[in-house]
Amino acid sequence: MKTLPTWDLTPIYPGCDSKEFLSDLRIVVAESKALEESLGTDSSDLKANIERYELVLDYLENLNAYSCACLTTDTSNPLFLKAVSQVEEASLVVQHLEVLFLNYLATRKEEVAKRTSQGGDLAEYRFPLHELLQEQKHQMAPELEALASDLARSGTDAFSRLQESMGSSIHTEWDEKTDKTVVQLRSDATNADRNVRRRAFEKELALWKAYEVPFAAALNGVKGTTLTLDKMRGFTSPLDRSLFESRIDRPILDALISTLEQSIPLFRKYLKRKAELLGLPGLSFYDLFAPVGKEGSHFSYDEAHAFIVKQFSTFSEEMGAFADHAFKARWIDPESRNGKVGGAYDTAFPLARQSRILSNFDYTYSGVSTLAHELGHAWHDSVVLPKSNLKRTYPMTLAETASIFSEFLVFQGALAESSSEQRLALVEQFVQDATQVCIDILSRFYFESEVFARRPEGELSASELCSIMEEAQKRTYGDGLVEYHPYMWAAKGHYYSSDFSFYNYPYAFGQLFALGLYEKSRHAGSSFPDQYKTLLAATGSFSAREVASLVDIDLADPGFWQQGMAVIATYIEELCDAPLH
Repeated sequence: MKTLPTWDLTPIYPGCDSKEFLSDLRIVVAESKALEESLGTDSSDLKANIERYELVLDYLENLNAYSCACLTTDTSNPLFLKAVSQVEEASLVVQHLEVLFLNYLATRKEEVAKRTSQGGDLAEYRFPLHELLQEQKHQMAPELEALASDLARSGTDAFSRLQESMGSSIHTEWDEKTDKTVVQLRSDATNADRNVRRRAFEKELALWKAYEVPFAAALNGVKGTTLTLDKMRGFTSPLDRSLFESRIDRPILDALISTLEQSIPLFRKYLKRKAELLGLPGLSFYDLFAPVGKEGSHFSYDEAHAFIVKQFSTFSEEMGAFADHAFKARWIDPESRNGKVGGAYDTAFPLARQSRILSNFDYTYSGVSTLAHELGHAWHDSVVLPKSNLKRTYPMTLAETASIFSEFLVFQGALAESSSEQRLALVEQFVQDATQVCIDILSRFYFESEVFARRPEGELSASELCSIMEEAQKRTYGDGLVEYHPYMWAAKGHYYSSDFSFYNYPYAFGQLFALGLYEKSRHAGSSFPDQYKTLLAATGSFSAREVASLVDIDLADPGFWQQGMAVIATYIEELCDAPLH
């Protein structure tokens, strides 16, 4: 089998200990301190200060993305760990600047209002600056914000790194010659052999059980700190803060969650049908990702490259050319290996105006779909990176738009080229993924809500966390499963980040929003790729409601979310009508 490439990070920096990397670290600190002095001058220019502030953020974002990209491919590398620590040191200086900059804006509130009004020289900053003014209202005193940032390094950030490092390195014996990490065991969930899936699941649970105490301690530390800080900053709850950062309001979230809840019977119907298709009396958690129907096509990495470019190009030649460049320029690290984190992500480097993609490619259609998903993120990056920092930074809710839209393009292309047996497998794969985004995400939303509700009463034991997780899964999966995964709270790294509370619902938002956009594209004609690009370009400059309105979508209307769910329902019904073999 051809060796998979690794990504090329040299256009960003030659290395974590290179003079270029270290120089940019010094620039971040020096420019932050210089701007702090400027903000204290009455005669300083608002526009000039905004532009200097954005440049500092760009440098820090570039350094952070690079050091984290290095570390996630080799989580125990001391050079990469040092680089992450160095960037965190610099980020403390920037975080102090952020506090002062928000306070500075508050002293110039009337000037901001005037210059961001229609016709003003800062009109393009209307939403970002007014959002920062709202954020300033939730800010603690500068000395408290500085203390919180400093303590995060040895508190929440350290707990997050602990979870990430352990999650990618703890391992167990598989056979006489092989050990497997948790990441590798979880990848066995897609194995066609149920005995392999069951054995991997049991070994995974045993590993989580063996290490449950440090994982529980880490989660309690993160959630306890989050509750304290969010209260100090004037948020009614971590969810309140999440809605603000997601640029949506409660009516929009309620419309989304109610749509997910109404879809529960639909997905349970699918899960029961999947059990029948697999010849099982009922599904266990380790059967959720089992292949159904004829085994999907095997894709080499080069074949994945060609297929994705072809499907993207059917929608937009520009988008297809972008994906082709990403493959050829080695923007992707697809190999699964020891020390590398599981899953996949896209990260952007603003100074280089480039992106990089980490994945764990497994030569299946699912692996191709994951690459398409992350390339969608990278395409989104390419559209907004020409904009300045404050005008391109978009929320999690809109972050999944391009990725899921791209994934669906590849799905449609795969269907068009499939036989009837292959179509069954592809449709099941799509519904399987939709189940994760809608039903599993809803269970995670319930879990996190309950943990935040109970954490003020004291620390939660590992067994309590398992109980909460299992109850959340029973509430969503219900009788669609006969066995659950009580340790999913240890497996999901986003629970361990204080900055990403309720990281879950934006994925469901993105799924249904993207499917709604795809439905629009089918009837909008050749002009839609340009409209789509305009929408993506606006994601950093407006609220989610305003972005959606560009294509006449009302996010508070449950009817819109039902349109996206109806697309999923069509494929569930197709599965339910498929003959048993």
